[in-house]
Amino acid sequence: MLQFHASGQPAGRRTTPQTSPTALRALLAGICLLASVGSAQAQASLDAMVKEEAQQAAFPAMAAAVVSKGKLVAVGTGGTRRVGTEIPVTHDDRFHIGSDTKAMTALMAAMMVEEGKLRWDSTLAEVFPELAAGMDAGVRRVTINQLLSHTSGFPSDNADFEALLAKIPAQPGNLSDQRYWMLQQIAGKALASEPGTSFAYSNLGYTLAGAVIERVSGTSWEEMIVQRVFTPLGLKTAGIGPQASVGRVDAPLGHTLEDGKLKAMLASPQADNPLVISPAGTVHMSVLDFARWGGWMAGQGKRPPHLVKPETMKKLVTPVISMAATATASTTVAGAAEYALGWASKDMPWTSYPLAFHGGSNGMNKAYIWIDTRRDASIVVMTNVAVPSTDEVMLKLGGKLYGRYVSPAK
Repeated sequence: MLQFHASGQPAGRRTTPQTSPTALRALLAGICLLASVGSAQAQASLDAMVKEEAQQAAFPAMAAAVVSKGKLVAVGTGGTRRVGTEIPVTHDDRFHIGSDTKAMTALMAAMMVEEGKLRWDSTLAEVFPELAAGMDAGVRRVTINQLLSHTSGFPSDNADFEALLAKIPAQPGNLSDQRYWMLQQIAGKALASEPGTSFAYSNLGYTLAGAVIERVSGTSWEEMIVQRVFTPLGLKTAGIGPQASVGRVDAPLGHTLEDGKLKAMLASPQADNPLVISPAGTVHMSVLDFARWGGWMAGQGKRPPHLVKPETMKKLVTPVISMAATATASTTVAGAAEYALGWASKDMPWTSYPLAFHGGSNGMNKAYIWIDTRRDASIVVMTNVAVPSTDEVMLKLGGKLYGRYVSPAK
């Protein structure tokens, strides 16, 4: 059985009493998922390949894994947690996945739809009736489906968004209170485009989607993702915010490029994006857990846990809007042709059809995930640096792994 260590969680921490029906159901689902993934010792080791790729690219560390039909077929890590040191990374080390978090937020919204607490066409005015009178006419009509597909009419990240985030530390309350405050600040402002008509990659939009989920679920986005996604899927290393602990190098640190040299970013508020935008991308986890997530999504409901119906899983990866190259150039879905709900659709040089795909980065780390629903397979690649060459290196490695472990010729 593939073992996953809760190195990112405090000892003894649990979200529900161990003997409760909810905890028992989550445990049984986790056991089923663990059994479907297989034994780590029985899988192909990518350690040598990944280490060589990292060394050639001058990256501190990399990680990669392949899941096919629910089985982990290959996994590897290589490099060091901190540039200039020799702290080998392991399969259990936490890497940051950035905007790959968006697919999890979309899944949580889907849960609310299936539970009758939300409709795909529920509007901001309906979810927040107390703010409706002061909303811009366009904002009133924005739906959760549009927020999740980047078609809400809210602009891509800009100076106004940065100015709004700069005020967050002064706002009282929990993160859910701060997201509500953000909605209040932008509710009366005109949209950049008519809702549902064009694509604009918006982290603000996903932050507001988080606020919608919080309102209809009655709990914070952070609590919900732990209870409804991390726990049932058995993502024991998954957490929110910087992947390392304050004062410790207990995970691969993110790195920036300063004056041509890599600089390690120790855990701090500067080591990640503001937590208020977590629904858009501040999750971290090990390569094993990231692969598990990808394999579960690739199965499209074939294997437990059955968090939503198979038709809902299909909806999450079904394209909603076509994207112009100019609209994606500076995003983590660059080169993708269409966007679904938390997933892009992208033609790869190694396939004859598009794959569901997403990239994630906070400017110090990068993670890619591809899911091939036709072949029930997923590939994940992660690194703790984001420099101009990162995308090319990760795409190259993804192609190698697809050709070796997924393509029908193999």
